[in-house]
Amino acid sequence: MKRLILTGTLALSIAGCSSAQKTEKEGKGSKIPATVQEAFKKQFPTITDVDWEQEGSNYEAEFENGEIETSVVINTSGVILETETEMETSALPKAVLDYIELNYKGQKVKEAAKIVLNDGTVNYEAEVNKKDVIFDSNGTFIKVITE
Repeated sequence: MKRLILTGTLALSIAGCSSAQKTEKEGKGSKIPATVQEAFKKQFPTITDVDWEQEGSNYEAEFENGEIETSVVINTSGVILETETEMETSALPKAVLDYIELNYKGQKVKEAAKIVLNDGTVNYEAEVNKKDVIFDSNGTFIKVITE
């Protein structure tokens, strides 16, 4: 009898936990303002698997566009502030690669990305030693963001 009660209690506990996790995941998307979700759907109508995070007063959507990891930052008015697309390290501008070689001797670029701001400005990001090193479209150093 004890075994039956213990088994029943365990089954109810597991069912309760899986239900809570599902609600949490569904609730994650529902916290995103409608204007933000609409702006995303307008720009990326075929993307359905999206991970959302709040960044200050803005929202970041991370997803795969084909095989390419992509993220967009959208403000509460529905304006896409920037789009970041992963790229091969070798595709970074030569000036970026030269800067990394000179200033981060012996370090390798772990990830690279092209960032397009909403005004059309292009920047590049090179992750080196857990730091994001940001460059302009000509490969001129802008800043370092420590993760």
